[in-house]
Formats: sequence, C-alpha cells, structure tokens
Amino acid sequence: MVPSFVYGAFLSGFISIVINKILTEDAANKVLGKQLGSDLVERLKTALLGAAALVAHAEMKQFGNPLVREWLDRLRDAVYRAEDLLDADITKAATQKEVGSSLNPMNFFINRDRKMVDKMESVVRKIEDLVKQKDPLGLEKIPTGSSSWRTPTSSLVRGNVYGREDDKKALVQMLNYNSEHHLSVIAIVGIGGVGKTTLAQWLYNNEELMKRFDLKAWVCVSENFDIIETTRNVIKEISPNSQGLENFNSLHRALKEELSNKKFFIVLDDVWSDDLDNWSNFMTPFQQNGNTGSIVLLTTREENVASAVQDCRPYFLRKLSEDYCWSVFAENASFPESNGRAALEEIGRKIVKKCDGLPLAAETLGRLLRTKHDVEEWNKILMSHIWGFSVQKSKIIPALLISYFQLPPHLKCCFVYCALYPKDYKFEKDELIPLWMAEALLTPEGGKSLEEIGREYFDELTSRLFFTKNNDRDDYFVMHDLLHDLAIFLAGDFYCNLEELGKEEEIRIQPRHLCANVRYCSSKLHNLISEVKSLRTLLLFGDSSSSYCNIEAATCDILSKFKYLRALSFCKLGGVSRYMKSSSFSILVVVPDSIKELVHLRYLDLSWTNIKTLPESLCNLSNLQTLKLYHCRKLTTLPTGLHKLLKLQHLDIRETALEEMPRKISELKELHVLSSFVVGKHEDNGIQELGGLGKLHGPLEIKKLENIVDVEQAASAKIMNKNHIDELCLEWSSGEDTVSSSERETDMLNKLEPQNGLKQLKITGYKGTIFPDWLGRCSYNNMTSVCLVSCKNCCMLPSLGQLPSLKSLRVQGFDMLTSIGEEFYKNEGDHRSSHIAPFPSLERLEFEDMARWEEWHLPESKAFPQLKRLEIRNCGMLKEEMLNQVFFRIVSSLLDVSKVRKLHIYDYLFGQHTETMNLYGDSLSVSGCESVMESAIKAMMSMNHLSCLQEINISKFSSHVSFPGNCFPKSLQKLKIWRCRKLEFPQQQQHKYDLVELQIHDSCDSLTSLSLDVFPNLKTLDIYRCSNLESVSLSEAPHAALQRLTINKCSKLVSFAGEGLAAPNLTHLKIEGCMNLESVSMSEAPHAALQRLSITYCHKLEFPQLQQHKYDLVELLIHYSCDSLTSLSLDAFPNLKNLEIQGCRNLEAVSTSEAPHAALQRLSICCCKKLVSFAGEGLAAPNLTHLQVSFCSKLEALPRDMNSLLPTLHSLRIYGCPNICRLAEGGLLPNLKELEVGNGEQQMRDLSWMPNLHALTHLTIYGYGCKNIKSYPEVGLLPHLPSLTTLCIECFDNLETLECNELLRLTSLQQLTIRWCPTLENMEGEKLPPSLLILKLTCCGLLGRLCKNKHHQIWPKISHIPTIEVV
Repeated sequence: MVPSFVYGAFLSGFISIVINKILTEDAANKVLGKQLGSDLVERLKTALLGAAALVAHAEMKQFGNPLVREWLDRLRDAVYRAEDLLDADITKAATQKEVGSSLNPMNFFINRDRKMVDKMESVVRKIEDLVKQKDPLGLEKIPTGSSSWRTPTSSLVRGNVYGREDDKKALVQMLNYNSEHHLSVIAIVGIGGVGKTTLAQWLYNNEELMKRFDLKAWVCVSENFDIIETTRNVIKEISPNSQGLENFNSLHRALKEELSNKKFFIVLDDVWSDDLDNWSNFMTPFQQNGNTGSIVLLTTREENVASAVQDCRPYFLRKLSEDYCWSVFAENASFPESNGRAALEEIGRKIVKKCDGLPLAAETLGRLLRTKHDVEEWNKILMSHIWGFSVQKSKIIPALLISYFQLPPHLKCCFVYCALYPKDYKFEKDELIPLWMAEALLTPEGGKSLEEIGREYFDELTSRLFFTKNNDRDDYFVMHDLLHDLAIFLAGDFYCNLEELGKEEEIRIQPRHLCANVRYCSSKLHNLISEVKSLRTLLLFGDSSSSYCNIEAATCDILSKFKYLRALSFCKLGGVSRYMKSSSFSILVVVPDSIKELVHLRYLDLSWTNIKTLPESLCNLSNLQTLKLYHCRKLTTLPTGLHKLLKLQHLDIRETALEEMPRKISELKELHVLSSFVVGKHEDNGIQELGGLGKLHGPLEIKKLENIVDVEQAASAKIMNKNHIDELCLEWSSGEDTVSSSERETDMLNKLEPQNGLKQLKITGYKGTIFPDWLGRCSYNNMTSVCLVSCKNCCMLPSLGQLPSLKSLRVQGFDMLTSIGEEFYKNEGDHRSSHIAPFPSLERLEFEDMARWEEWHLPESKAFPQLKRLEIRNCGMLKEEMLNQVFFRIVSSLLDVSKVRKLHIYDYLFGQHTETMNLYGDSLSVSGCESVMESAIKAMMSMNHLSCLQEINISKFSSHVSFPGNCFPKSLQKLKIWRCRKLEFPQQQQHKYDLVELQIHDSCDSLTSLSLDVFPNLKTLDIYRCSNLESVSLSEAPHAALQRLTINKCSKLVSFAGEGLAAPNLTHLKIEGCMNLESVSMSEAPHAALQRLSITYCHKLEFPQLQQHKYDLVELLIHYSCDSLTSLSLDAFPNLKNLEIQGCRNLEAVSTSEAPHAALQRLSICCCKKLVSFAGEGLAAPNLTHLQVSFCSKLEALPRDMNSLLPTLHSLRIYGCPNICRLAEGGLLPNLKELEVGNGEQQMRDLSWMPNLHALTHLTIYGYGCKNIKSYPEVGLLPHLPSLTTLCIECFDNLETLECNELLRLTSLQQLTIRWCPTLENMEGEKLPPSLLILKLTCCGLLGRLCKNKHHQIWPKISHIPTIEVV
C-alpha cells in the first residue's frame, strides 16, 4: 500500500506550470496549435498528465531506490525541455506579432519550424516512454489532498526552549569558570537537530551574561571553512563599516585592532572542519589579543572538530527526554488550546517518540499539525512509511521529510528553489519573490498581484519553520542546515551551487539553476559555461575584480550560450550583501548589445556594477518582469524604448545617477514597484507620467521636483490616488535656495499630498518657507516616520505633534529656523487634533545642522512620553541652559523612566558635537558637552523618578565635579567610572554603601586612599590607573562579600591591606603594573576560596611565604614580578591546574616532593634566566597535557622519567634553552601530538632523540643559535614520523637551501610553513612531498619572490601544491 496523505510532489507542481501554458486559450489556440500542430500539443498534454499522476509516489520512493531517482531526474529534464520549447514558441509568436506591420503573420504559422517540431516530438516521446516504465518501477498514482495550507500569522512566533535548564546552567558555569583565562574555547557538540544553535542563541541573547563582554559576534561557518572569509565575517560583525580588506594579513591586523583591550564573545555556528592548521591560523588573533575572560563558542556535530581547536573544551548536548520533546511538539501544535482532545494527545505522544529526542523534528511536526484537528490527519503522520526510510547517510531527518511532503506542490517548488543558495544564507523576502516569479512558481489567484501571492507563500513556509527569522534583523530569514540539506537532496543536479560542489564531483545531468561565488569558483564556472546549454537561472556574486575572473568575457559567453535564461544576476546576493559591500562586479561597465538574445529573460539584476548606459536592445526583452539597477552610481540614462517592456513589474533604480526618466513610462501599466522617479523637463517624461501608473506598491522616491512647471502638473501625478504607496520621498535637488515665489513652492507640495495610509515620509530640499497643512494632520494614522532634510528656507517646523503613530522624527539643515515653539506640538487649524500629550508615540527624535537654532520651548503638558532616543548634533547656537532644561523635562515626562536600572553618562559620541539621550529597556544614557554631563550627574541622580537605579557608568568626563551630597543613591549596586580624572570620589568616612561592584579606570586623580570598610557588600573591585592612589585598606575584618579583586597600573600604590587581607570568599586576585607595591599580606588569613592568583609587572612584590599553608589555587600566573622569589614548590598548591611563570629574574628552582601532582594540566616556564633546576627528581603529573620551557638559558635538563611520569602529555614546547644536554632521558612520550624544539645547533643537526613518535602530527623546529646551518634538513636527519601533517621551520638566519628529498619521507605531510629564513633561496632534490596541500612562506623574501615568479628551478618542485601563500 502507498500512503495517501501526500499533497503532491515537487515535480507535479512544475508540471502544472507547463500544463497551464498549454491550457491558456490564447497560447494554445493562436500559437501552439499553429506552430506545433494540435495533435502534438494534445499528446504533450496527455503525457504530462500521465507523468504528473506518478511523481508523488516516485518522489517518496526515490529514497533508497536509485532507479526511481534516476527516473525522476530524466522526467524533470524532459519537462524542463518541454517548457523551454513552449516558451520559445510563445515568445517568438509574440515578437512576430509586434513586427507584424512588416511581416505576414500567416506565413509564420503556415510555415512551421520543422526543427522546433522535431525537438518537441522527441521530448513528448521521452515523456511517454517514462510513463510506460511505471510498472517495472512499481509506481502508482497517489490521490492528493486539498486541505487549506494557510495558517494564522501568530504561528510565526517562535516558542520556548524546553528541557535545557541543566545544559544552560552547565554552560553558564563553563563561562564563569573560564572568566579569568585569557581566552577560552568551548564547543557545543551534538547531532543535527538536537538544539545546539538554539542553546548558543540563548547564551548570545542573554543580557545578563553578555553585559560582561565589550564585543560579541555571531558567524555561521558551515562545511566550507575558509579562514579568510570567516575572519572577514567576524570583522564585519564586530565593525559593520569595515571594508576593503582582502588578504589574510590585513584581515588579521584589522581583527587584532578590533579585539585589542576588549573582552569578546564570538560564536562560530555549524562548524565542520577539523583542519588543525586552518584552526591554528584562524585562532591566532583571538589568542594574542583581547582581555581576560574572552570566549569563542563553537557549535558542531563532530567531536573531532572540537579536538582540532587548541585548548577547546567540548560540551556534549544530548537528545531531549520524551517529556520535553512532547512539550516542544505541544507548543507548536497549539496543544491543548486548539487541539486538546485526548485521542490527539495519544497519537501526538507516539509521533513524539518517533522524533527520537530531536527538538527540531518535534517543532516542525508540531507546526505541521497546528491547524489539523482531525484524528485521521494525525494518524496519517504517525503511520507514514517515511519513518522507515533509510536516510542516515543523506543527513535527512524523516520528520522533516514528512513536513516537506505535507506541503502543497507550489510551496514545494519554492522551497526546493532555495537549494540554489549557500548554507546559512540570509534570505530577504523581497529578494526571493521576483526570482520565484521569473520561474513561474507563483500561481495567479483572484485579483492579487504576484508579489502579494509570493509574500503569502513565503509567510506560509515561515509558519511551517522552513524559514526562521534571523536574530540580527527582522527582514532577514535563515533556513536550518538540515532543511537546506533536504532541499539540496530534492533539487538534485538541476540546482547547483558551485561553492558547495566538491572538487571531485561531476554533474551527471544538465543543471538548470546555477549559483556561483566567482571569488572561489571561477574555474568551475568557466568549465560549466562551456558545457551547460539550458541554464534558466544564473546568480553570480563575489569579487569579480580577482585576476582569476574575466567578467567581460564571461558575460559574452553567457549571453551567447544560455538562450533559455530566465534569471540573471551579476550582483551580490541580497542576503549576504551586508557582508560583501566591497565585493561586487564593479568592473562590469558595458552590457553587450547581444543581451537581446535572452528573449526568455524575466529577471535581470545589474546592481552595484559600473555600467554607464544600457543598450537599446534590452528593450526587446518582452518577457522581462524585474530590472534591478540598485547602486549603479555611474548610470545616467535608461534606454529610450523602456516603455516597450510591457510586462515589467519591478524597476529598482535607487542610488543611480539618472538625470531624468525615459519617455512614456506611463505605458508600463503592470509596474508594481518603481523605486524612484526622476522628473524630466519634457512632456513625455515629466511628473505627469506618474499619473498613469496606478498599480504602484511599496516605496516611491520622486527626485528633481524643481523640474515641475506649475501646480497643475504636480496635481497630474495623482499621488493622492496611489493607495498602495506606503513610503514616499519627495526631493528637490540641491542648488539655488532662493525661489521666485515661496507660495508657489508650498502650493506644489500641497498638490503632492499622499493618501492617509502612508507610513513613512521624507522631504528633502524643499524651498518653501512654511509647510502645507496636510503635513501633520492626525488623519495620517499609520505614519511612523518623518524625515525633513535641507529645507533651508523654512523658519518654522510643521505641526507634527498630533500624529498618533509617529515613532521617528529627523530634522536636519533648517538654516533659517531660530526657535521651536507651540506650533511644533499642535496644529490649531486641524479641528480633529486631540488633547493627548504631544508626540504620544515618538521614540526617536533627531536634530542636526541647525545653524541658527537658539531656543526650544516645551509645552506645559508632558510631551514625548514614549521617547527612547533624543539626539542633537551640530546645533552650536542652542543655549546650554535651555538644553539642560529640555533634557531634564523630557526625562521627567518619560513613562518608562521609573523602570530605569542603569544610567550611562559619557562625553560626545565618536568625537562629534552631539547631545544624546537614549532610553533602551532599563538603561538610560546621556552624552554631550561637559555642562550636559554635569547637569545629568547632578539632576538625574537626585530625581525621585530614578528611585530604582542600580548601576551608573560615567566615562570621558574631563571637568571638575563631585557627586551630589557627596554620596551615592541608596539603591545603587554597581558604579563604573572610566576616564574621568577630575571626578571627585565621595568621602568615605561618613557613609557605608551597598555597592556590589566598583570599577575605577583612569579616573579620580584626587583619590589617594580607598577603604574597603565602607563597602561591606562589595563583591567585585576593579581599579585601573588610579594615578595617585597610595593605599587600599581594610580594618574591619573579615570582608565576607569580596570575591574578585583587580588592581592594575597604580604606580604609587605602596600599601595593600597592610594588616592582612581577610577576605574568606575571595576567589580571584589580580595585581598588575604596581611597580612600588612590596607586599600583599595573606599569611594571617589563609584564603581557602582563592582559585586564581595573577601577578604581573610587580618586581618589588614579595611572594607570600608558603611554608605554613597550602592553598587551593587552581591557576597561578607570575609574569615579570617577585624579584625576591628564588624557589617555588608545587607542594603548596595541590589543586593547581595551570601554572605560568614568565620573566622571574631570580627564580632558580621549581620543585615538587609530594608526588603525584594529580591536578596539574598546563605548565609554562619562560624567560627565567637563572633557572637551573626544574623538578630534577621527576615531575609526577599524570594529567599534565601541555608543557612549555623556553628561553631559560641556564637550565641544563628537563624533569627525569617524563615518559613514565607524564602519560597524558600531548604538547611539548622546548626551545631557547641552549644548555639542555639531557632533553628527554628515557625517550620522549610516544603519544605526543605537538612538539616545538629549538635548543641550539647540535640538537637541530641530530634528531636521533626523536624516535617512535608515531602519534606526532605537528612539529616546529626553531633555528635559534644555528648560525652554521646552511642546508636543512640534512639527509637522514628526520626520524620516522608517519602521522606528521604539519611541519614548521622557523628562524634559521643563515639557511640557504631546503632539502626536498629528506622531506619526502614525511608521507602524511599536508602543510609546510617556513618563517623568518631571510637567506633561503634554493630547493634541492626532486620535489616537495606529493601529499602537501599548503605551502606557506613568511618573511622569506628571496625564496618568496622566486615562488611568485614561478622560477624554472623552483616551480617544478612546488607546482603540484594546491595552495601556496607568500607573505
């Protein structure tokens, strides 16, 4: 038996499109019958109907049955061919009809194109033969359902996160545990659909967690891990305005600058690559920059990915329990609100059991059944044969497949079309719909436009979770990678994304839809262009300026070969455009005249190109529906025959340099979207042409309004009648501001009055002195945004205060305005004006470049009750006292001000002369000149409205001011003061404060002493560059609350808790750059809770005496400090996991006598020039994984018996220690994976001490002190290293020759890196190993130039390597 619930197959929807072409009366009777013959047309229709009856069953049976899948591919290919031929017939006839005055149309129909008939005959026979194969393949007809597919719009809302409370707590603990590490890498590992991304999003959007980070970024990585592109995407997430960075070095430098001195949280979602070298290179900027506590979080399906990233801690996410999976299903199925029957619950729980703990499966099926209330419908899902499909290797979850099969055919077509796009692509609704239109995937319905139908399709796919809203922007949507995998599987070879096509993959069948990033796929694209003939969609994006891509030649090839093309884009893909603003087809400057050959073309996107004109032949594209020319800044004219494109529905000419519109544009009666209209000076391209365009929707920009001759001409545009225009921009070009009649200007603007449904209005360059009365009428109920720019003659603002829905108002460049008064708030002439508070909904108010503005009067009533942001920029004449009063009044009248928990006060934003007030959630920020900041400190902290204030941040305040009343608000818990040197810190003797956290950075120069006694509840104290601070004291012991204490670069600090720091709950202590500090008294009060101690650049500081106590430290860092320290015993730190000692001038010995030290995991000793003894009797640390000893010139030996005492060691770094004569007595550990060595010429010439390292994958050899080595590695030098994948040779100052034959012994080598070998210029021997994938040369100038120039002696030895990088 075959299941009978399937709505219909994807291919059946496509076949319906072809049948509709045949059944259209005009096409069938007047064209196809005469051109092909009625018998052939009837045979085609019969064959298609027969095939359509079988495809639903075939589409289900293709899983695990390659013969059926091949049958589907062959049928789809035949249907494509049939539609191409039908389209060619109809288009040719339409073209012939247009030139009928010179040709006899009867001759065209009588003399049938024999070649065309033969082609169609062949296609019909093929379809008939395929239908005859149904019995051998076991195909049957499946009845299709007719259930309504529309769901309520509320179904677009995402649900809760169930069953992950323990996982949330565990991950938060991991973040907290790693908060004192310089960088921590955490990987959420789990199978597809288990909720890794959902959990990462919960962390990323958790405000309480994220407030500790300065920067955060979310980047989707996916299967193709390109370190350059991924690095670029991280930079652009952190700094969206950055562009123009291409090579790896510039990207690294930029990323380092962005991360420098900042604490960051970076999410890398959907990671697949386990390439150790790529990860090592990618992670370098993160490891070398950023502040302590920075986090990189990965999500991945593969455990080996987590292990490939250095020092990564995996967190394994398990499947949901059945009960929690039911909660996910029930919420999405609207259970029990609308589906509460007991019978449905019983079936639903059985369905959930089959979801196997995957929340994505439960969520998707729940959403599918949300509008189905019949037991039979639920049973069909439960009993579906799809649950038994063998799809493990195809990455397809049966539950998702069931949801797909429940889609109507037209939605299936639209979903599968998305296989064309890269994984993790950010879809835009209005970008995708015109492409669906071009492929005729939108079925006309009633009187709706195709755009409206397309939006309904998109919303329905979203309601079923085939699309989900992107976190960053509401207008971006993403598709889960498992759904993307499903779309790719169903699309087969007909939809091809070159970037995701493997190197060895070959296309078995002619693709019809192609997407290519020319930055990476130029060679594949060139090969395909020479092979593919019947392409229908071609989307090109990326950086075509690359030397590997000749876009001009490619364009000519495309126009000459792809005759059936329906959609062509030379633009950046819409959803990735914000990541690629500097990467476009900017070198494309000419569109060839041969564009006319693409007679089937419906969609043409030339956005972001440098074209200056379009050929007149473009007007022969009679099928063209969409023409996009966005950001073609050099385009000055459009073809004069544009009015011939009678099917044109979408014309985007935003940000072009058009001087005027082409003539007779009013003849484009089907035009729905016209982004801009540039008013011409002639009768057939003036503003009156707009009057004939009655179907316009969406936004409309009208430019060069100065070309309007008179008021009647303005009225002829019929702006009032355009009921579907929701955004209107009216623009007069800049030029002479004086006009002959300001009344005439006002009258013309009056005639351009829009309909009452308008949502956004922008007026630029208006030259009248006042605005007409319609602007601000309360009848504009939907108006949310008004922008008035460069209205330089206006001396007063329009009355906008009564617009009930206005949320955003921007006023800029009103040169004549001196005062804002009552007229701004209420229109006395509008009798419908209400008595509500002015601007009842306004959230954002901006004033800019108001050169003469001096006074701003507020009304008696409370205005702006919902204001969230006030910004005043470059308004230098506005009186300070009035500005202060306005800020105070506005803040006082805010409805949400009582909810404020955080207050931020800071200097000018980005160095501009700007005053701002910004209320976001529970945070209020004020910035501006010193008087504004001073007023904010004095006024806002004393306001009764701010009674719940818990946190104050004050930064970049340079004037002398003190806190009001010399105290803090009682509710205050957190105080952060940054770069406020003249700010007076409150006197501490008079009060006690309830502060929980105190930060003083580069501030309070008058502060010389700080007593912890006045902060009994303080948990975190962070002092940085308090230039005159001399002492931090504590007399009332113990201080039970203190947990974290950091003192950094306080050069005058000499006394720190002189009587003893009694803080029993202190867990983190960090002292850095306090050059005069001599002691921190700890001996009197052992710190049982202390876990992390960091001492940096404190040379005079006495390290605490250790004989009397043992400490529970987990991490100890001593960097360039404690000159009196001569020996350190690990016995005092039995729980120590990480020990770093660097630059301890007088340290002579590190010892341990109490073996084993089971806790120790990482140990690093560097630049300790007097160190002579290091665990001489053996370091018994069974869990030690990383050991580094470097630049300790007097050290003569490593610990004894490392082979037996360090069984888990996998990373060993020993270099810069020339006196070590006994490197590893008993041999190195056989399980070692990473080794870095470089201890003088003798050891580097003889590596016999490195036998049996069969597990070693990474080896770095340093040439420190190897002045006599000119050739390396010498014959017989390298031991047998069967697993070595990465070799790095560095710092051989006099090396001249690289011996290739010795390297040939490394049979697994994939990456060879050579750094800082300035004299290297020769390669001897046959060639480098054939297994090599990457050769990197850094600061090897001589050899680098020879490689770049493909020198005849060098190139044959390296030409086989896929990637060669020279820096």
